[in-house]
Amino acid sequence: MLSMGGYGTWPSPIDATLAASHDGRPEYVGTVGDEVWWTEPRPAEAGRRALVRQRADGHEESVLPAPWNVRSRVIEYGGVPWAGAARPGSGPLVVFVHFPDQRLYVYEPDGTDGPRPLTPVSATGGGLRWADPRIHLDRGEVWCVLEEFTGEAPTDVRRVVAAVPLDGSAAEDRTAVRELSDDRHRFVTGPRLSPDGRHAAWIAWDHPRMPWDGTVVMLGEVTKSGPFTGAVPVVGGTDESIAQVEWAPDGSLLFVSDLGDWWELRRIRPDALLADGADRSPGAIASTALCPGRDEEFGGPLWKIGLQWFHPLENGLIAVIHGKGTTALGILDPETGELADAAGPWTEWAATLAVRDTRVIGVAAGPRSAYEIVELDSATGHARVIGSAHHDPVDPAYYPEPRIRTFTGPDGREIHAHIYPPHHPGHRAPDDELPPYVVWAHGGPTGHAPLVLDLEIAYFTTRGIGVAEVNYGGSTGYGRAYRNRLREQWGVVDVEDCAAVAQALAAEGTADRARLAVRGGSAGGWTAAASLTTTDVYACGTISYPILDLLGWATDETHDFESQYLQSLIGPLAEVPERYHDRSPLHHVDRITTPFLLLQGLDDVICPPAQCERFLDRMAGRGIPHAYISFEGEGHGFRRADTMIRALEAELSLYVQTFGIDRKDVPRLEFTT
Repeated sequence: MLSMGGYGTWPSPIDATLAASHDGRPEYVGTVGDEVWWTEPRPAEAGRRALVRQRADGHEESVLPAPWNVRSRVIEYGGVPWAGAARPGSGPLVVFVHFPDQRLYVYEPDGTDGPRPLTPVSATGGGLRWADPRIHLDRGEVWCVLEEFTGEAPTDVRRVVAAVPLDGSAAEDRTAVRELSDDRHRFVTGPRLSPDGRHAAWIAWDHPRMPWDGTVVMLGEVTKSGPFTGAVPVVGGTDESIAQVEWAPDGSLLFVSDLGDWWELRRIRPDALLADGADRSPGAIASTALCPGRDEEFGGPLWKIGLQWFHPLENGLIAVIHGKGTTALGILDPETGELADAAGPWTEWAATLAVRDTRVIGVAAGPRSAYEIVELDSATGHARVIGSAHHDPVDPAYYPEPRIRTFTGPDGREIHAHIYPPHHPGHRAPDDELPPYVVWAHGGPTGHAPLVLDLEIAYFTTRGIGVAEVNYGGSTGYGRAYRNRLREQWGVVDVEDCAAVAQALAAEGTADRARLAVRGGSAGGWTAAASLTTTDVYACGTISYPILDLLGWATDETHDFESQYLQSLIGPLAEVPERYHDRSPLHHVDRITTPFLLLQGLDDVICPPAQCERFLDRMAGRGIPHAYISFEGEGHGFRRADTMIRALEAELSLYVQTFGIDRKDVPRLEFTT
């Protein structure tokens, strides 16, 4: 018998502590000999990232105890922070970045000594940072990206491909680091060494472009002691995004390009690329699409250095992550174009892959399972979970039941969304009541909301509050034309698309028009704030670590990577300065008429707390209920369990008070006016 109760009043076994304990996901999978290694979050340990190894017998163990934190800060969003190598008779060797000081360390986990630093500490600006390492034992080096601050400003920075000696000689002497590339490009990825050891390839790009706008693949000749020589761009350009480059075992160069609207996998044969006297200028070298004619993505936005959407196998096949909206892991035969996908419940594969023999290892999740380590046997097509396995913390009957929807927005444009109706196996609401809904705007904005189990969503749906995750125009996963909808339209298209979904849900009788809310973090926080200042759709909103002042963010209030992002999202500042003013929520606080919650990490260098403080100063005395909670020790995005618990409970209290929901089991959020 179902118990009757109004939406939002249902009891739930999923409390904030449970949701926080399952936040985050495994990342950066790799192999070290026969073992599989990866990083995974530890919310209860101050949010550190642990490095985990799975031994041959299947036993999982943390490689490093707390407080070791394996995470890079290159471009602030980081990238691959570790690399391992198997040494016959000597055990594994691992190189990793330690988050607090950003130094590279080397460690022999089966030995008796602790980690040794490989790189020095710099007193200049943000110091020396490293990402995307590859160990070359025969050269006694680790090749990686070096990010070096040259001054105190966040944009006083240079990046090069570098080689760090494994003997520790650079730990105190910066000059022992061998720079392999010059700093002609603002941004680079780590180098990939050709099978014959003669050439290296890497990706580079420059401001004002972001990596999903335009990048090039650089090719250089490897020397024994100096930098790469003859380095030239061979593919890519200002309007072509290369998201990944790798070498196939036969010496072919494989890369993902969106020149044809979708990121697709392409190949350049070695005779066209490496022949003596070959013209290697962009456009001069012929490349071939390996899986043409499929309107889906074989790549994604390069938000972190070293992301992988494909991985070549020794037998000539290629493991690929691909899809439209959702993703699958498949095995591609590059000679025939035949693609066979792994069967299983997974709808999202993270951009990380590793290979051992004919087996492919990735990180995947689905609507009924969180992210876990999955192995696909390319010979049999069988896929199985091998690590960080999902275990149901509650009866799966409490999990939300998502619906993939496509809505119609202004000008008849398509808007993709995942709708999570209120769901509880033991409770229902009166037939004459419509549920409240919260519209979730994802970050980025060049990103997307994956279709996976999220206990934060379940936290609300099990209580009788629906969630609508909107992949608004500008989102990835639907082709370049779809993500380009946001060019110079940020604060317009994203706001309109979220509002269109909310209004459509109300019009069809799915949601209560009077009880709609909007929430988002980072770029999603911008969309939430802009929604409250430009629409009357929502009764309240939750705004987390947001951008609120475009002019401040475009000048000196963010990090280097995104410091010119607004040129494409808003337009060139010198040409449209009024647009920066007119779209900023900071300048339109007088339009806010509904309650809101503002959440901010005090160590955030991407969306700094100064913007929240200016915003709150202008809200003071306006009579609009609002609350501000800041968190020491948190940066951009929350990682500590206690932070996430408080933030989630505060958000629920906002909805309880605004929507008039009768429940007393959540700490009351105190508002100021």
